[in-house]
Amino acid sequence: MEKRQSPQFREMGLVVLMLLCLSTTMPTSVSIQQEGGGAEELVSSQPRKWQDRVIEVKGGPESVVWIVQLSDLHFSVHHPERALDFKKIVGPALKMINPSLVLITGDLTDGKSKDLLTMKQNEDEWVEYQDVMEDVARRSGLDKSIFYDLRGNHDNFGVPIIGGSFDFFSNYSINGQFGRKGNVNSVTLETSDRKHVFVGLDSTMSTGLRGPTNLFGHPTDQLLSQIDSQLSQWDSQKGKSITKISFGHFPLSFSAFSESQKSLRDVFLKHSVSAYLCGHLHTRFGKNLKRHHQSNEKFLSSHRFFQLNMHQEPSENTQNCLYQAPPLKEFWEWEMGDWRKSRAMRIVAVDRGHVSYLDIDFKSGTKKTIVLPTFPLDSRFMLTSSLHQMYGCQHMVPFSFETIRCLVFSVSPITSVVARIYDTRSGSPLMIVETTMTKFVRDISRGDIYAAAWNYKAFEDPSPDRFWLQIEVIDVMGRSTLSELRPFSVNGLSAKISWTWKEFFVMGCQWAALYYPIFCSAVYLMLSILLIPKFVLMFSKKQYSYKTFISEKGLINCIAWVLLDLCRIHVVWFGFLGYLIYLVSCPWLIGQVFTDGGNRGYMTSMGWWVKNFNSREKHDYIGSPDIMVVVLPHFFFVVVPSILVAGALAAERGIYKEHFLSLSGKKEDNDSSQKNKRSGKYDNHRHRRSKFDFVERWIRKVLLVVCLVICWKHFTNCKALAKAYEMNPLLHFPVYSLAIPLLLACTVYKTRSIQ
Repeated sequence: MEKRQSPQFREMGLVVLMLLCLSTTMPTSVSIQQEGGGAEELVSSQPRKWQDRVIEVKGGPESVVWIVQLSDLHFSVHHPERALDFKKIVGPALKMINPSLVLITGDLTDGKSKDLLTMKQNEDEWVEYQDVMEDVARRSGLDKSIFYDLRGNHDNFGVPIIGGSFDFFSNYSINGQFGRKGNVNSVTLETSDRKHVFVGLDSTMSTGLRGPTNLFGHPTDQLLSQIDSQLSQWDSQKGKSITKISFGHFPLSFSAFSESQKSLRDVFLKHSVSAYLCGHLHTRFGKNLKRHHQSNEKFLSSHRFFQLNMHQEPSENTQNCLYQAPPLKEFWEWEMGDWRKSRAMRIVAVDRGHVSYLDIDFKSGTKKTIVLPTFPLDSRFMLTSSLHQMYGCQHMVPFSFETIRCLVFSVSPITSVVARIYDTRSGSPLMIVETTMTKFVRDISRGDIYAAAWNYKAFEDPSPDRFWLQIEVIDVMGRSTLSELRPFSVNGLSAKISWTWKEFFVMGCQWAALYYPIFCSAVYLMLSILLIPKFVLMFSKKQYSYKTFISEKGLINCIAWVLLDLCRIHVVWFGFLGYLIYLVSCPWLIGQVFTDGGNRGYMTSMGWWVKNFNSREKHDYIGSPDIMVVVLPHFFFVVVPSILVAGALAAERGIYKEHFLSLSGKKEDNDSSQKNKRSGKYDNHRHRRSKFDFVERWIRKVLLVVCLVICWKHFTNCKALAKAYEMNPLLHFPVYSLAIPLLLACTVYKTRSIQ
């Protein structure tokens, strides 16, 4: 039989209940401790403000923090091996590395069909991403809250509105699960002597179009203001030095300007961030997708459009050694490889303010040992003018130059770590220093850092790549691991690295600024090709023809002859002019731009017009400059070649006419009496003419092949667009799809004979 509670127990229960209720309204603090020391965070019991988070890093080594970056995972239902390899490799790797943060900088899912032509959201891929990240967090032993993931353009394909039914990122991503809803999230890793501020940004379209016209980042003035605020959050506090790092998906070369024509570059330079970590480009364009940005008072207008070299030249070489002089405004942009094909992971370390990184390739499988030198820095990709000034002015961080240091991550105990320095002045590497490195031992350790004392002043040299460093690590199993041989310069000089043309194409060109100048140049070029010869034909007394070119050879006469012959085929000339006016002023396509396929949008040369889901109004040209991937290839690989080939066909007809008349002996001033003499030779002449048509008009045959190539290229583009935006070419873009083939066919027909 159940006992009845006494009044005293009931009163005690009420008191406990009141205390519990009271405790929920009072600020309390809890700590989240990573395995092996890790990071401790003071978290208010009030709703978490993820946009401004502080993690106190506990355990040794106190002078170093390190994080891991992953990017462009592209989990796909058509390529399950990407998620399987991620689950197999990344969890154990993170357990070995034990980072304080894990940053995943966009393109978490692929969002593409098997033929790669249709690009929209697939919920199955997001479910897979969520499951894989749960498994990775569990196997790594890391607190899941230290994972930060961002949207990439693939994660935004066909998403009409953030928070809508097709915004799977908000439901399945780690940021979404922790309520990090803002486009800007910052986290500060705080040690005993330094704050390390990491600011993540989401600059994807607010209205996500389907690909391929969803390629650029679109920062707004509001986003730039938020980034500025987060980067300056500790500036007013004194005492601890601050290292600032930002991370996002899009490189700055693929980031548009805001409404007020400001850019991410302006904000990063204002705060002199150490680095901007990004993805998006993968490794198919090259492995040196890095870029150094520096504020230049003598800013050239060309720098707004492109940067020729990886290292931007400083505006002046003078050093300002005044106490508390403002630092030089500069930063590094480091695009990393992709997981999609390269299976790449990056470790970024900050050692007493010196930022270094190591890109790891897991295509060959897991790694037993990883070595990341943290000082001296690689003079190709990591040094800045600030370090050169700091060294020249002797404003060095105490002890930061006095040891060679490296982080070692291994699944097995380490028995030996040796640093070797090579001198390459003679042309071949000559080892001049070999020293054993010792481990810093702490009671609570997040990882192992090794150091060796050296006389850094002995390595001062005007050449930034004379001395090279390599570190060898041997574990208890006898396995040897070598770090990459890298140049260094203790006096802060940068070794110059040149881009390949593909690396310059994607990193050195500011495509958002280049689109409209290129577009206008293409339009002016085509108008000039069509209109100038027409005016010459109408108002000039001089007749440009094949005869004129033969008698007065020259480039101008050649161009004038070819283009004037095109003007004489009126239906073709007016057809090209009308088509060009149509492309500039009218919609090209009417396609499905969102995942659900509800409303159709209209694509023009200025962007897409689509209905706003929040109102009946239309957006003004969203997706610009993203539409350049459709507009510019059509102009330069279809329209311009078609006009030139049409002119060449017209000119070839003139050549054929003159050649035929010379062979047949037919002259305009022949006497009528010659007609009877020639009539007896009619059959022989017809035979010669047919032979000439078949053998001698080889130029025309080549031009016909070029016409077929242009049409093939055009129909390939039309097929891709029809699949991408679910269109019928005859219904949704008839002028775009049919005009060029019809104009070329008409040109071929009109130039088939001399009549």
